Amino acid sequence: MTATPVADSLRLDRFLWFTRFYKTRGLSTQMVERGKVRVNGVKTKKPSRSVGPGDVLTLVQGNRVRVVRILSIPERRGPAPEAQACYAELHDDDAS
Repeated sequence: MTATPVADSLRLDRFLWFTRFYKTRGLSTQMVERGKVRVNGVKTKKPSRSVGPGDVLTLVQGNRVRVVRILSIPERRGPAPEAQACYAELHDDDAS
């Protein structure tokens, strides 16, 4: 039996949904299309943009602006602790 390889990248909208930043994939897609998400400091409006470990995301979540570094790519939308293990929260001085 062959092991399934773990992906090294994922669509931005799926990553945001899998890691529970937004409640639905549709909402994560809308936030990206509205320009509310930056990848490595660059605003993107393409939900299909690939992201992977090492990328820094800046996103609007409610009234908060969050800055996170991707540590790993999730295989599914799992429980919150599993999702939180895929990224690290950064402070403004850590983002550079």
